[in-house]
Amino acid sequence: MKKDVTTAAERQAAYRKRRCEAGENGERRINLWVSTGASLAVQRLASRYCVTKRELIERLVVAEEKKILSGISSDELDVYLEAGERPLRSNGQKARGKNMKKEENIESS
Repeated sequence: MKKDVTTAAERQAAYRKRRCEAGENGERRINLWVSTGASLAVQRLASRYCVTKRELIERLVVAEEKKILSGISSDELDVYLEAGERPLRSNGQKARGKNMKKEENIESS
């Protein structure tokens, strides 16, 4: 009986495809570069709370979204939920949100 031989690239592609269906609602890959300071801060915080960097980032993002959702009207909620369908700020859009402080308004460089 002959085994099917797959390359590392094929195995990786299959793994990534399965991730879309993992857990309750699948998972999505985020591939990005961050500043060295932010990267080191994530590492320190994850270590301090004995969690993975992934878990730390997930917790921070979900907690921030809960704060936003607790303070917006239904009209604002519609706009917020549609935000995922708009182009990325890296494509020229600026951050939106009336509760966002000026220093939090991320400008593209």
